This record gives sequence, C-alpha cells and structure tokens, in this order.
Amino acid sequence: MKTIYLDHAATTPVRQEVLDAMLPYFSEIFGNASSIHLGGQRARKALENARRVITGCIGADLNEVFFTSGGTESDNLAIKGVAHANKTKGVHLITTKIEHHAVLNCCKSLEKEGFEITYLPVDQSCIVLLPALEEAIRPDTVLISVMLANNETGTLQPVSEIAAIARKRGVLFHTDAVQAVGKIPVKVNELGIDLLSISGHKIYGPKGIGALYIRKGTRISSLLHGGLHERQMRAGTENIPAIVGLAKALELAQTDLPSAIKHLTGLRDRLEQGIREKISHVYINGHPIQKLPNILNVSFEFIDGERLLIDLDTRGIAVSTGSACTVGATQPSHVLQAMGLKPTLIQGSIRFSLGRENTESEIDFVIDSLVEIVSQLRKANLQYVRGSRN
Repeated sequence: MKTIYLDHAATTPVRQEVLDAMLPYFSEIFGNASSIHLGGQRARKALENARRVITGCIGADLNEVFFTSGGTESDNLAIKGVAHANKTKGVHLITTKIEHHAVLNCCKSLEKEGFEITYLPVDQSCIVLLPALEEAIRPDTVLISVMLANNETGTLQPVSEIAAIARKRGVLFHTDAVQAVGKIPVKVNELGIDLLSISGHKIYGPKGIGALYIRKGTRISSLLHGGLHERQMRAGTENIPAIVGLAKALELAQTDLPSAIKHLTGLRDRLEQGIREKISHVYINGHPIQKLPNILNVSFEFIDGERLLIDLDTRGIAVSTGSACTVGATQPSHVLQAMGLKPTLIQGSIRFSLGRENTESEIDFVIDSLVEIVSQLRKANLQYVRGSRN
C-alpha cells in the first residue's frame, strides 16, 4: 500500500541531492574542522562554505550564523543565552501562549531561576495581539520571543511589526522560524529581528542539525562549555556531514521557493475546498490569509481526532493531530486552546502538512477517504445522530 505522507510539519525525508552532498563527509573528508592538517582544513572549508550558503539565503553576515543540534537548541540558546547575559538589565521576557514547547518549556525553566515571563494571548485566528505586546513591555524586559509561523495552524505572525516595537523600546527580539524557513521568503534584515532559529529536518535536510542567527552586537551567553568551536558560542566538534546537508537543503529550498509556494498553495486550497464542499460541520483553524502554503488545520465536529488519524493511517495516509513533539500527551492542543476553540473542536482537529512530492491525485484520494471515514465515525456518535435529527 502506497503511503500518502501529509505530516511534513513534523519532519521531511532527506532529499537525494542533500544525501549526495553529505556522503563524502562521513568517510572521505572525515577530519575534525579544528585540526591543522589537510584533512582538518578540508572539513573546515566545508564548514565555512555551508555557513556562507546559509547566511546568503537569509541575508545575514558571515559571522552571524552559528550551528546547533536543531531548532530546540537554537531556541534555548537564544532565550537562555540572552536572559543570562542581560540579567543585570532585567529579568522579564515576553513570549506567546502558542509557541512551540521548545520555547515554552525553556521559559518555564527560566521562571524556576527567578525570571518573569509574560505569555501573550492570540485572537481567534491565531494572531498575537500587538496592543497586549506593547502593554506588556517593562523597563526590565530583555527579550521578546514570537514564532514566525505557528507549527499547528500555519498562521504567520506580524514579526516585522513586533520587531519594530521591540527595537523602539530597546528590547531584543527572537523568532522561532523553524516552520517558516524554506516555505516563505525569510530575510533577517527585512524582518528586523535579532535572533532567528532554523532546523534542518523541516526542509528535507538531516535531523540533529540547526542554526541560530545572532545579529552582530547582541549580548548573549553560551550554553555549552568546552572547546572554542563556533567562535566560543557552541562548544563541541562540528557535525560536518549534517552542516553540509543543512546548507544544501536550504539552498535547494531557496531555489525552488517560487514554484514550491505555487504547488503547495494549490494543493492546500484543493484540500480545503474539497473538505468544505463534501463534509459538514468542519472548521478551518488559523488565519485565512496570513499562513504558510503547506499547512491546513481542520476541526471535524463530532469526531475524535486520534481515531480519525488512525483510520486514515490504515489507508496509508499519514497526518497528525498537532505538534509531533507532544505525541502521548493527555493535554489538548495549547495552540487551539489559546485561540478559544471549544473542547469538542479541539478534540476533532487534524493537521495536514503538505510537501513537494504530494500530488493532486493524492489530495483527491485523501478527500474521498475523509468523506467515508468521517461519515462512519459520526454514525457511531450518538450526539451527532441526535443533532442531525433536530
């Protein structure tokens, strides 16, 4: 049975071009980039070439990108690093209620150290409330962290506006751009941010690699202590194969961006239209316009989302009920809760996240499968049966 993979927001397969670029650095060019001999210098050249590619893609300077183990470490380095380095200025940070847990749990950890965190609300379309942000800023605020694109709904936040507010008030601004980079144009100077997180496995690169953009002059402390790697920002021998893979994946994503946006937007809209036309009692979650081209979050009323997910999986269709980092959790989606959705709609929510290999025929098969499965599940739901008779 063929698998139709619609969970690209969780992770993506490694592109063949990326794998081909990585392979020589596992066995042929395996030197430590800190070694002086030729083997080490060849690895160092690959490291700096990768950094040059990434800085070019996001419009940064060469000395402003630091490699990490992924989005979670990048978020932690940005938030904890700024908080600790600027503690004499203040102990207050601002974030939102809809952030990825890499940000939220990082902030909770800082609260245990005595830092104070303000968690901003969002409206029904998943957009952060700017008046609430301005009101939350205090003289001792040292950092604002707001994601560029929400990983559950795909909603894009007004990051440029937030950056302007932060800059005017003298506060550093970090954005988790893990879901956005490679899906929409992302240029650090156009956004006006001070720190930006990237992850490889969301853009057809390898897992276990990421990067953090840190604007020159930003006061920040390192989390890992050891050697002098990454200009003393991130100790540990660099993972050259993964770094090469990250750079190649981002380079390919940048090249393919116009066609990818068109392709993914078309598939997403086809899926949404088919669901709306053929299934009743459905609700599309997130902003109708300000959103990524590849994510569609849908609530099916009178349906249990996990049961729907399992039934789709039996037909070879892979989707999710939310962030892959919260699988097994008993709590409902914190994102949909923050948007004010009813518990029944949260329970029946499914996230479809599309990728470059998906086709229109696959989308049509998914729609037909949804129609059948939703009908079967609702027939077994007494609340739905009683409501349909009224």
